[in-house]
Amino acid sequence: MLVQLFFFIILLVLLRKYAWGPVMGMMQKREEYVAGEIESAEKSRAEAERASQEAAAQLKQTKQEAQQIIENAKSAGVKQEEDIVQSAREEAERIKKSAQEEIENEKEKALQALQDKVASLSVLIASKVIEKEISAQDQEKLINEYIKEAGEE
Repeated sequence: MLVQLFFFIILLVLLRKYAWGPVMGMMQKREEYVAGEIESAEKSRAEAERASQEAAAQLKQTKQEAQQIIENAKSAGVKQEEDIVQSAREEAERIKKSAQEEIENEKEKALQALQDKVASLSVLIASKVIEKEISAQDQEKLINEYIKEAGEE
């Protein structure tokens, strides 16, 4: 039994020197590899989270910019509408003023023509009255004829 104990101790010493050391070294390397992988995965997760936050911030900024562009377009549309309406009002006012001036000119022409006609009729009546002296009845008849004649011209 002593021999077996001796061989067992030798076996343990040999195992410790040749088997236990390399096995423990492999286990140490494996532990370091797993710790490195965990650390790498943690870094990747943190990087992905940071990238996700950046993307969310970029999306929020893009939405704000799009909203600002929409608001600017609406404002520009309203301003353009107001400009068009104002321009149309000014054009309508100018046309109205021009029409009033034209009406006034035509009115003055008509009055001038009427005055000319009245003057010529007055001269004509005066010349007829001078040519012959007529009775009140003949004078009324003559006036009616001249009025009728003036109405036809």
